[in-house]
Amino acid sequence: MSLASRLLVFGFIMLATSWCAAAEKPNIVLILADDLGYSDLGCFGSRTIRTPNLDTMAAEGTRFTSFYVPQAVCSASRAGLMTASYPNRVSMQGALNHTSHEGIHPDEKLLPEMLKEQGYATAAFGKWHLGTTPMFHPLKNGFDEFWGIPYSNDNSKYHPSLAAEMPPLPLYEDAKIIETDPDQSQFTRRITEKAVSFIRRHEKQPFFLYVPHVMPHVPIFASERFKGKSPHGLYADVVEELDWSVGLILAAIQQAGISDTTLVLFFSDNGPFLSYGNHAGNAAPLREGKLTSYEGGVRVPFIAKWPGKVQAGAVCDEVLTSMDLMPTFQSWLNAPAPSVKTDGKEVSDLILSKPGAKSPHEAFVYFAGSELQAIRSGEWKLHFPHPYITPHAEPGRDGKPSNWENMKPAAITQSGIQGIATRHGYRVAEQSLALYNLREDIGETKDVSAAHPEIVERLTKLAEPLRMELGDSLTKTAAQAARPLGRDDSSN
Repeated sequence: MSLASRLLVFGFIMLATSWCAAAEKPNIVLILADDLGYSDLGCFGSRTIRTPNLDTMAAEGTRFTSFYVPQAVCSASRAGLMTASYPNRVSMQGALNHTSHEGIHPDEKLLPEMLKEQGYATAAFGKWHLGTTPMFHPLKNGFDEFWGIPYSNDNSKYHPSLAAEMPPLPLYEDAKIIETDPDQSQFTRRITEKAVSFIRRHEKQPFFLYVPHVMPHVPIFASERFKGKSPHGLYADVVEELDWSVGLILAAIQQAGISDTTLVLFFSDNGPFLSYGNHAGNAAPLREGKLTSYEGGVRVPFIAKWPGKVQAGAVCDEVLTSMDLMPTFQSWLNAPAPSVKTDGKEVSDLILSKPGAKSPHEAFVYFAGSELQAIRSGEWKLHFPHPYITPHAEPGRDGKPSNWENMKPAAITQSGIQGIATRHGYRVAEQSLALYNLREDIGETKDVSAAHPEIVERLTKLAEPLRMELGDSLTKTAAQAARPLGRDDSSN
């Protein structure tokens, strides 16, 4: 047999080995940060925040540099992850709060439900944010265990302008509220303890452990062990405590002897909350942050580790998204295909480090609320004309957002983008039609649309089918294929 033939056979054996291992029901640990910036980790360029455990995870796994969430805001991002669909397809936009009667529709099959059907033990420890009332509880959406809060931690006595109107923040253990207004400086520690305990209790069976951390969403808190320990302020303290948490979770997996059968994933739900200044993260060199369709809003740090399956020390710049995880796991487990249309793609070749693997996405569209604002295909990104929010010249400090003095209840009830800007301490700006080459201009600074009219035309046409399916308030296009959001009328 020639050398070329032997190499080809070896390649097939390795690929088959990867697929066999994937088919053996790997444990899946999914760690989600909240509002972490693209550049907040050492392995993604931070020179101020110390993240040795995540840096080691990247060195022992693969770092993905073009990983996207489908909207740059909490509930919508989580809906995309859990349903493998653009949030607009399941009618989940924005972020739910303590007054919300809506949530993810009971008919949607979520990621934990799919895994539970395949024999997985499932748990979620942290922030849920897909529905507040009992109808939408994690235990009714595929999780065996839940410990955490139903919505963001600023819906509490720590809100910068509406604290007096906020009810006590509830902390759940399974379906029961066990505390109100818990000590937020202990969230990261307590979530980590729950995660480690779950690993130890389920090391003999396949499990899905979802760890959606509360931090570093404002208000930010670090425990006494970490507070003041970084020379770069409280935000760095908070992220360094998250890194400590990742280290303990990885150590528990190692101590249980299940590293080789456990896929560990880490990413953020969206980009940094820039209006909060020194209490927000850093997305540089990406443009803008949370609540926008610029790269800083929806491109987030993503690390995958699975010894022997995910290549160690590799960097992948192919486009993949949080919506791709569920269909990929379905393929590994030979789980039934969804009965409804979804948007995620099977990306085993990318996650399992197949040489030469390419993104299956011909295009990825960027929604902000109900507005289809941009589309990416390959290295090209086209922005359609749209308003967007951007921080004031003077950013916020020490827990107060920029312009917080004007965040009065009457102003906060405004609708539309001006209302969003007012609620979060931003100002409104306008984006004209613009084409960017993300390979050469990752910061979206140089519009090259005039030099490439054929690419503008191609991307415009690529966006049209999804505009028709999911709607677009910018062009007053009604959605033809969006599924309904759930509503709990009994909570009125």
